[in-house]
Amino acid sequence: MKKPILGKQTFLPDNTERVLSFEKFVKEVYDKNKDEKPLYTGRYFVIFRDGISGSPRAMSFFKSECGLSVANTREFVSTPIDETQIGDADALIYEDLGIALVGGNEEQIRILENAGAGYIIEPEKIVYVPDEMPAVLNVPSTWGIDATQAMVSRYTGQGIKIAVLDTGFDATHPDFASRNVVTNSFVPDETAEDMHGHGTHCIGSAAGNLDVNGMRYGVATNASIYAGKVLSNEGSGAQAWILNGITWAADNGCQVISMSLGSRVFPGQSYDVAYERAAQYANSKGAVVIAAAGNESRRSQNQFSPVGSPADCPSILAVAAVDSNLNVAEFSNRGINPGGEVDIAGPGVEIYSSWPMPMQYRTISGTSMATPHVAGLTALLWEKYPNGTPHQIMSELRKLAKRLPVSNMDVGVGLSQAPVEQIV
Repeated sequence: MKKPILGKQTFLPDNTERVLSFEKFVKEVYDKNKDEKPLYTGRYFVIFRDGISGSPRAMSFFKSECGLSVANTREFVSTPIDETQIGDADALIYEDLGIALVGGNEEQIRILENAGAGYIIEPEKIVYVPDEMPAVLNVPSTWGIDATQAMVSRYTGQGIKIAVLDTGFDATHPDFASRNVVTNSFVPDETAEDMHGHGTHCIGSAAGNLDVNGMRYGVATNASIYAGKVLSNEGSGAQAWILNGITWAADNGCQVISMSLGSRVFPGQSYDVAYERAAQYANSKGAVVIAAAGNESRRSQNQFSPVGSPADCPSILAVAAVDSNLNVAEFSNRGINPGGEVDIAGPGVEIYSSWPMPMQYRTISGTSMATPHVAGLTALLWEKYPNGTPHQIMSELRKLAKRLPVSNMDVGVGLSQAPVEQIV
């Protein structure tokens, strides 16, 4: 696995076969097809039907029958998974998830497809920052902190680790100078520094505190921050990078994993098993996993898109966006596909938060902005119930939500709220 695309032949929309680096592939195809971003990297996930117990048999089969050279995530015992350190391997087995990432040639993939009922084969998705919805007015407004009651909650996320998997983090941002921030990049050949902006904005909403004028814009103001860079400076990434980030966050004891990212899902399409395996692994390690429902809808035109991937997974909370009047955001996706429901809503329109220097702050909209609000509120609940389980925390999150007079297809149980009680 020398590079993210593994030298695999990739099929462009005009059916021309070419071999491209991942980022060049995304840029060239996206530039030609502005309205249709490419969906797949050209690699495949092989899902072992019998879970992690199938890993040894799969490794033997990959080597003997497919002629694949194989690496294993167990090689990264004390360090995060790094694709650049796998050498020339054609396949990477995720030992703890019961899946493998394969970048072999078409003949090798056909052998896998014909191997029988032991495997499910899915193409690896390209993941994107959801399309940004610029605010009408770029003015400081932290209405979401008030609407969720975070401002009057006694909890601050103290002692809780929040992982934000996104485009990285601006470590020079003065608002975070005294905070405990751990960073790691899963994007080959890029540091964890946020040269895009989206990741720093999401981290600010989830766990920031005050701006230079003393205005609070973050929910969990004392939480520890784990910034995993899983999307490039161009705002796109390979699905495996997100899986690497999820397992890293879970293995580091993060109780909340926030993902404002996704791939488009079409009506009738099922959730991605590889993501679901990763989410289940994170749950087993004590983490609640949260993701953006997506921004593809255009409600005023009666266009509704299904909840995106990975938010459509059963073990991941899907977050919709509402505005300051608690109306569903124009762009927010709907729970259309069976199993791909919206779980809860958060503030997602005209959200003011941190941005890489020198801009320092920016106001934007999206389910990307709603998701870190819910992540921060989840951290407050973890602080209140330190001995809880992910299931109990998610149940409490739903119980506290403010019911809204709209369909649960659009907002789930309602607007997420902070735990509020008088200090005794």
